[in-house]
Amino acid sequence: MDAPGIDTPAELGNFLRTRRARLQPEDVGMVAYGARRRVPGLRREELAQLAGVSVAYYTRLEQGQSHNASEGVLEALARALRLSADERAHLLDLARPSGTRRRPAVRHDRARPGVRQLLGALDGVPALAIGPRFEVLAWNRLGHALIAGHLDFDSPDRPLDRPNTQRLLFLDPHTRELFPDRDAEIRRAVSSLRVAAGQHPDDPQLAELIGELSMKSTEFATLWSRHAVRNCTFGTKRFHHPLVGELELEFEMMKTPDGSGQGVVMYTAADGSPSEAALRLLAAERGPDLRVLEPERP
Repeated sequence: MDAPGIDTPAELGNFLRTRRARLQPEDVGMVAYGARRRVPGLRREELAQLAGVSVAYYTRLEQGQSHNASEGVLEALARALRLSADERAHLLDLARPSGTRRRPAVRHDRARPGVRQLLGALDGVPALAIGPRFEVLAWNRLGHALIAGHLDFDSPDRPLDRPNTQRLLFLDPHTRELFPDRDAEIRRAVSSLRVAAGQHPDDPQLAELIGELSMKSTEFATLWSRHAVRNCTFGTKRFHHPLVGELELEFEMMKTPDGSGQGVVMYTAADGSPSEAALRLLAAERGPDLRVLEPERP
């Protein structure tokens, strides 16, 4: 039996509450009457006033009892809550009527041959093909050596023990030591997973991953409860690699145009930097073969 999807009405209510709690009346130009407030942030009636909706209607939204909020109302709430572009998109995803979504079948994705060929062509650039649930579908030799050299290189080709970057980050002791800026890294990971959960709330495998991490990692459960949302597709990451030491690399996530939700993550170092030298050393340690081959079919 498939794992259940994500409880979208409850997630919408929780998201609205956490965004409301981070704003104070003075942040939005309102006068705070009374020295003591029972709850942090704006009151429901204050937010409803700012958004131009009734308190009763907004309360139903927070309680998961309204499933057909208009786009106009959602845009007004986004403005009143001062949501970022990523948070606004997440709000619209959560409020989308469930009847407009198709429940995806449980499937084990594969990287397309063209994507594998691309990874192999990226000589000297660590690169990974990532699925919509943050599973590693393929990597080149240098990507494998950078991210998870302690794992079998062929593990992405085996659906039952395929690496998942979220699971590695929170549950794998080797990966825990890989990122010196661990707090920033796990916040970035959870906020990206929130985006995916909003886009694919009926995905049972994604819900299963979130449930597993919530049960096994206190770090994850704490961050997940904050409902932070950010689509982290580029930036800088620092690594403390067991073979070559410290690296500072820029990463870019490029989504494939086929609507599969797959993407390619690439890591690059500044020309002439110590990190570039470290990548060359890592490539030398792992040998000259940086190809990514299609696995043989039985």
